[in-house]
Amino acid sequence: MIRTASDQTTAVAFLGIALFGGVNAIAVRFSNQELAPFWGASFRFAIASGLLFGVMAVRGIPMPRGAALRGALLYGLFGFAVAFGFLYFGLVNAPASVAAIVLALVPLLTFLFAVGQGQERFRGQSLLGAVISLVGVAFVFGEGVGAAVPIISIAAILAGAASMAESNVVVKRFPKCHPTANNAIAMGVGAAVLLLAALVAGERLALPTQAKTWAAVGYLSLIGSIVVFSLFLFVISRWSASATSYVMLLMPLVTITIAAILANEAVTAAFLLGGLLVVVGVYIGAFAPPLDRLLARRPADRTPTLSPVPARATEPGQPASTHPGCA
Repeated sequence: MIRTASDQTTAVAFLGIALFGGVNAIAVRFSNQELAPFWGASFRFAIASGLLFGVMAVRGIPMPRGAALRGALLYGLFGFAVAFGFLYFGLVNAPASVAAIVLALVPLLTFLFAVGQGQERFRGQSLLGAVISLVGVAFVFGEGVGAAVPIISIAAILAGAASMAESNVVVKRFPKCHPTANNAIAMGVGAAVLLLAALVAGERLALPTQAKTWAAVGYLSLIGSIVVFSLFLFVISRWSASATSYVMLLMPLVTITIAAILANEAVTAAFLLGGLLVVVGVYIGAFAPPLDRLLARRPADRTPTLSPVPARATEPGQPASTHPGCA
């Protein structure tokens, strides 16, 4: 239950990620119509990284050092280079709605990775929420949405989801620094690695010639990268990695709705029912008050219970303070 102004701000940021991020898969599909996948991803993140480094210069934001710098580099490797390399490749032949549904696995994977790496305690309610959401995903796929999608595309998107989940854990493990610096470095790493992948794959490195491609790249660079990942770092600094990752379960609802309008992708009853299950799962896993605390509270205990529980410096794998040199 969200009770304070700070909690409300974080929840609004969480919903903002779902709204703006839900459009990303569609924009990537438009970008892939003209730009080769690895090159398109590299181009997007290069623009975003350059703009963020410009903001750092104007505002005097310091570069992270030591462990904070290593964390930003690893965040870029897992969260941008590997994750989006696979996602862009998969979206060449997979519709945006299918990609968004497969990415709904990210919360479950994040939860399992965080518990397995000792960063979070096992929480049955988180697992329950993820499982309910996955039932919704299974229901959608049971309608045959992915029947015509090549298996290699599905495998690529699954690999991207796993890498994205690990990046969530990485962000929580290393010392915090200014989100602008963190994203500038991470997106720069992603742009460099994806450019190398484009060269190895023999992709044509050409600028867009169509207005719709420029519009897609512009959205992906400014809104889909800078805004979405700034909101992401804001939320994950206040919530656990697994709770923050539940935003991936709301994105398909946005993607499917927009895709039905722009990409002529049908919205079926299976999508609607599956989406309802996803929303229920997100509420249980990320927003509902912890059941164990509710059962343990005495009637006279009126202490507010918040969910998700804000990150505590005493929890395993979480930094005690901001790294020196980071604002």
